[in-house]
Amino acid sequence: MQPELPQAVAVRDRPGQIFLTFLRLGCTSFGGPIAHLGYFRAAFVERRRWLDEATYADIVALCQFLPGPASSQVAVTLGIMRAGMGGGLAAWAGFTLPSAAILILFALGLGRFGHGSGQPGWLHGLTVVAVAVVAQAVWGMMRSLCPDRPRATLMVVAALVMLLWPGALAQVTVLIVGALLGWGFMRGPAVQPVGQLDFGLRRRHALAALLGFFALLLLLPLVATLARSHALDLLARFYRAGALVFGGGHVVLPLLQQAVVPPGWISDGRFLAGYGAAQAVPGPLFTFAAYLGAAMQPGPSGIPGGVLCLVAIYLPSFLLLVGVLPFWDGQRRRTGVQAALRGVNAAVVGLLLAALYSPVWTSAIRGPADFAIALVAFLLLVIWRLPTWLVVILGALAAAL
Repeated sequence: MQPELPQAVAVRDRPGQIFLTFLRLGCTSFGGPIAHLGYFRAAFVERRRWLDEATYADIVALCQFLPGPASSQVAVTLGIMRAGMGGGLAAWAGFTLPSAAILILFALGLGRFGHGSGQPGWLHGLTVVAVAVVAQAVWGMMRSLCPDRPRATLMVVAALVMLLWPGALAQVTVLIVGALLGWGFMRGPAVQPVGQLDFGLRRRHALAALLGFFALLLLLPLVATLARSHALDLLARFYRAGALVFGGGHVVLPLLQQAVVPPGWISDGRFLAGYGAAQAVPGPLFTFAAYLGAAMQPGPSGIPGGVLCLVAIYLPSFLLLVGVLPFWDGQRRRTGVQAALRGVNAAVVGLLLAALYSPVWTSAIRGPADFAIALVAFLLLVIWRLPTWLVVILGALAAAL
């Protein structure tokens, strides 16, 4: 007799509910992609119990392997899991809308968001709270995913490698080595994951999405050249950036700089101003594409240009997720895959541990006062179990005083 699926897995939500849930996260998730994973874990594993710790770690590991913005891909995956493709689109829209809107307004000159030495105290307080959020995520995932000596050792080794050899290539290498070590040395009896990940996606649609991913990557530049269309050229350049970057976040910035500055579409000064603003707003750093699309000349620019570039840089992620997710639940139930995932999950915790130091700690903690705020925030999150959004507000107020 098959065990009854837990309510958190079986229940389906409406896309509107998904949108509002992720809109709140899009307004409060400061600190970059690693911090976002901590916010998601607190919201969906601990509070709402949409899924268990191991399933969440499996999703994070899968998204770390795929090119594109890992935290946004996790958000889309959770949305699809709860409400199908409509839920995935709603999760993406809610999570990206706040930062994209702010950056488009910044590009249009309707507002200025602090950057550089002029960063206001409350804004710095949000980055300090991100230290506590990431520390909470590392602590919780370490206890559940690294319970024995081999996995704890792999976690620490992965963290050391990332600290000594930072970069997207090192991240992919660490995950691959973790998978190989898990597959070779961490085998055990097959364990059926809690619940079934029914994404509501058919395999023929998955194959069509994968075909579309590679077709657009290869054909868009050719079509843009033949049509002599600036809009298609923008679409091709931003699509390529989203399709070929591993590590997301800051890793995509050099690709975007090469795409828009040498042709003279935007100056270095305006590019760096937008980069500063992108670091100051909540949500994913990939929304920097919205700023570039709105600020560039010639057109399309303004709101249409911002939307075009934003969609272009995220489209590869959607196609890859639709192409992979229908096969994921079946694969993660295999004994060999589960062993590999044990190694990958331990390596992922090591990546989070390294990121807790750099860039999260090194960019946020500037002195004893910052450390005190982060320590109190960690206490409120882990011991007092206050909601993350409340701790974020309290941290911002404390830093502003």
